[in-house]
Amino acid sequence: MKIRFTLLLICFGFAATAQTLGPLTVEKIMRDPKWMGTSPSNIRWSDDSKKIYFNWNPNKTERDELFFITTNNTKPQKAGTIERRDMVPENGKWNKARTLKTYEEDGDIYVWRAGSGKIVQLTHTTGRESNPTFTGDEGSIVYTCDNNLYQLKISKGELTQLTNFVKATSAEKKPAKDTEQARWLKKQQAEMFDIVKVNDKDRKLDSAERAQDKPVKLKEIAFGDKRLNGVQLSPDGRYITYRLIKEAEVARAGIVPNYVTSSGYTEDIPNRTKVGAPQATSESFIFDTQRDTVYAIATKDIPGIKDIPAFYSDYPKELEALKKANADRKVDITAPYWSPDGKYAVVNVESQDNKDRWLMKLDTATGKLTLLDRQHDDAWIGGPGTGGFFADGSLGWADNTHFYFQSEASGYSHLYMADVMSGKKKQLTSGKWEVQTLHLSNDKKTFYFTANIEHPGVKHFYRIPVTGGAPVKITSMKGGNEIDLSPDEKWLAIRYSYSNKPWELYVQPNKPGAKAVQVTNSVTEEFKSYPWKEPEVISFKNRYGKDIYARLYQPKNPDPAKPAVVFVHGAGYLQNVHYWWSSYFREYMFNNMLVDNGYTVMDIDYTASSGYGRDIRTGIYRHMGGADLTDQVDGVKLLVEKYGVNPKHVGLYGGSYGGFITLMAMFTQQDVFASGAALRSVTDWAHYNHGYTSNILNEPFNDEKAYRQSSPIYFADGLKGRLLMLHGMVDQNVNFQDIVRLSQRLIELHKENWELAPFPVEDHGFVQPSSWADEYKRIYKLFEETLKGK
Repeated sequence: MKIRFTLLLICFGFAATAQTLGPLTVEKIMRDPKWMGTSPSNIRWSDDSKKIYFNWNPNKTERDELFFITTNNTKPQKAGTIERRDMVPENGKWNKARTLKTYEEDGDIYVWRAGSGKIVQLTHTTGRESNPTFTGDEGSIVYTCDNNLYQLKISKGELTQLTNFVKATSAEKKPAKDTEQARWLKKQQAEMFDIVKVNDKDRKLDSAERAQDKPVKLKEIAFGDKRLNGVQLSPDGRYITYRLIKEAEVARAGIVPNYVTSSGYTEDIPNRTKVGAPQATSESFIFDTQRDTVYAIATKDIPGIKDIPAFYSDYPKELEALKKANADRKVDITAPYWSPDGKYAVVNVESQDNKDRWLMKLDTATGKLTLLDRQHDDAWIGGPGTGGFFADGSLGWADNTHFYFQSEASGYSHLYMADVMSGKKKQLTSGKWEVQTLHLSNDKKTFYFTANIEHPGVKHFYRIPVTGGAPVKITSMKGGNEIDLSPDEKWLAIRYSYSNKPWELYVQPNKPGAKAVQVTNSVTEEFKSYPWKEPEVISFKNRYGKDIYARLYQPKNPDPAKPAVVFVHGAGYLQNVHYWWSSYFREYMFNNMLVDNGYTVMDIDYTASSGYGRDIRTGIYRHMGGADLTDQVDGVKLLVEKYGVNPKHVGLYGGSYGGFITLMAMFTQQDVFASGAALRSVTDWAHYNHGYTSNILNEPFNDEKAYRQSSPIYFADGLKGRLLMLHGMVDQNVNFQDIVRLSQRLIELHKENWELAPFPVEDHGFVQPSSWADEYKRIYKLFEETLKGK
């Protein structure tokens, strides 16, 4: 269905009809994105596989609305109030036969029955019940409330409390001691009055009788000042596992001043700590309900638990001290993954320095661990499905004795299977590509996964038997395919896009070669009126012999100055050279505008980008602004030698990590880049957050060398070209303090060819169209003045 309409848009003094976009300008492309049309998002199936729900906004209302289709009727319909109210949440746990699903909503526990669609509310309290799951025999539902575990029998409605976690046990709660005066008075009373002696004797006898008649009390498990986490019951109901987290010492956190407020006063926004701040630690425990005893999961025998990170070889004094201390590294253990029959348990153990991930078989009777797989990286663990800071782990049971997982052991994230009885492992997929999402079929005979087998920039949906074999491709549209498999596994809901076509919803039978039917048409006539360019995807060898991929935009009518601009994507670990619609859609449109005005544009997936395996991912370890920056320089060399770009007329721009690279380029590659625009950029990694930075550069106090060679502020004296810096003043990710410190450094260095544009109401990701427009007008002006001589 096509919706045709005419709309007068007025933005920054520019007026345009909705039908024709005309020549691109910053004011046009940086408007509220609704002018383009809103792609469907948050796609999910109903539990009965009859409907697909999604958020959409075809009518440019204030907010996206909920729509749905059926497999028989693909015309989108708006969901009414009753439809929205009665929707069963996507999260929850199924029984083995997938006839019952239990879930939490608004702090209460529910059960949904497949077939009838009947919903039964099991709890209705002022407390907050959560994390419901079925017991091994599926006769009960176990959930948590107020730190404790409860079991509710489905047929009888009988409720049993399984744990009694307390801050301190009754024995630890000792009554206050009497003063000397009080003790003297008690002694005097007992000496003078026989009735006092009689009453004391009666009280002791009464207490003894009550103790004999009192039912057995649920064991008290004290957690003191620690935080309780991950309480879980074994399928046989015998063991309860949990984790106690000791919060880190209070570290000083940053403050972000907010100047434009409704009160008229400057208001402080509490912010994060900086890299190197003390981190929480944890211990995992087992409560054996039969033996009424608690014991820790033993970590001392984990292979490599005492290993010292390799980077300490650069610090001999500290290395010797660590060898002498011979301490265990700090680790975190996830709640056990239980085999379907409940006989085996596997835990995921991660070192806090993120250089090791162990999969261990847990002996719940003793708390001892046996190694199934160790994934070690001298840099850091990451990659799709492998765990660590950058990727969730894909873990689970294929049957009662085989445990599947992903690992980068081969250099690319692939699927493996471990036999927990023999300890043998088998690699199920292989090649210079990544398994990026993973799903085990309901019958546990097939793995479904998304991968970039054909090309790093093309995602398709595949299947293989759990025993391994050649992947069978199910989707066929070249580009990006984001798949939501129906619960009955008969259908695919596909969110698909191409490099110059935004995301749309398609439906396809779950069969290779089946036709995908388009459901939504989201883009407006105005957006379609411009011939958006399909950038050429190329590759080149960097100076280290690695294949580096890039998007190339070439002008039909190059400007006589033969200028070029390099766009640098953010995040570091992110992919932007691909055949699907970019998350940097504003920058994509800006690049189109640059090309229309005679610029050649290159967008590089540099070393550190995702989609290319372990070596590219970790190629910046201990030196950000090293290989990631020289990839930009090597790309410019290609532009000059192959595409006729003038080497004196090259600029670059990027935000966040891209802003960081821009600064490093302007400070250290002065002969390559004439100008640069650095948006929301990190200027000193010692002032960024812990989770991201410590993986790549370790910590400032133990690897100062890495921070010094990676932080632009140390190289500011090298600035020669013209630099534009742009930053949101309420940035809670890369704080505004970062750019202020660099500005002061440039002032003290007597540099004059730089400027800073602050944006008072913007966080890290800009929101206001006025800010986007102002920002990119400044960037365009910079390039026009420095790369064309205007």
